[in-house]
Amino acid sequence: MSETAEYAETASPEEGGAAPAASGSRKASPTSSWRSRLYRWDIKASPYIFVAPFFLFFGAFGLFPLLYTGWASMHRLSLTDLDGSTWIGLENYTNLLQSEYFWNALGNTFTIGVIATVPQLAVALGIAHLLNYKLRGSTLWRVAMLAPYATSVASASLVFTLLFAWDGGMVNWIIGSVGIDAVNWRESSWGSQFAVSSIVIWRWTGYNALIYLAAMQAVPHDLYESASLDGASRWQQFRHVTIPMLRPTILFTVVVSTIGATQLFGEPLLFGGTAGSKGGADHQFQTLGLYLYDQGWINGHLGRASAVAWLMLAILLLIAAVNLLIARRLRKAQ
Repeated sequence: MSETAEYAETASPEEGGAAPAASGSRKASPTSSWRSRLYRWDIKASPYIFVAPFFLFFGAFGLFPLLYTGWASMHRLSLTDLDGSTWIGLENYTNLLQSEYFWNALGNTFTIGVIATVPQLAVALGIAHLLNYKLRGSTLWRVAMLAPYATSVASASLVFTLLFAWDGGMVNWIIGSVGIDAVNWRESSWGSQFAVSSIVIWRWTGYNALIYLAAMQAVPHDLYESASLDGASRWQQFRHVTIPMLRPTILFTVVVSTIGATQLFGEPLLFGGTAGSKGGADHQFQTLGLYLYDQGWINGHLGRASAVAWLMLAILLLIAAVNLLIARRLRKAQ
């Protein structure tokens, strides 16, 4: 063999020689294999780890109290003797359905809900319609709409308690100036319910107005331009363009306001003063929330209070079912 051939066979790859044939496939190192398994585990498990805190908190503060109140509603359970429960089945529910105070609280809740919801949403719709047009300082007006919502329940209830005071209240002074006799707002049935409803109206009108405003701004401007070309006035545009386009949003606010009225608690409690948990001396403005509080924390009947809570849940589920049926009909109509 010549020296040239010998040199070609022994030269390294860097020097231009042929690379030696691999004796076998290179095996992956233990470190790279472990990293690959860790990466696959991270991809699969990370989403569950991120959402785990929500389920932990929901289980501790949502699901467990719900199940516990369901268990307590089937027992005779006292606030002073939490370990001495007695199984009584549906007795708490039958006693509630036979109690005039429960039906009085349910009727008051419905009345206050209607008085508070209907004017509130009507005024909110009108305010949103005004804010939908170009106004000077529109951002300032929108922020002002949220000011009552940001006010605490205690502060708002205290102010309205002073406004509706029997002696020296501004409301009685205003109606007295036009020749109407002063009203004892806290003691009268309709007067107390109107006063409580006014607190709810004042706090939530601006919030609903901003919801309607956001929905109005999503309506295509081509519809308004077409209606204007057809000679429709602003009022006609509002009736025949804005309202139909806002039906899902209006339905949403009606349902949310109804749920809020069913759970009404802080406003009547603070408005009633020392008799707040009773809803007045004659229970004239006692809501379901106040009745639950009175049974559980004043009288100490936790079993009966739990039954009230579950009946309120049944009412809310019924409202949700009605909302679902109406929403389906609206979608079919469109």
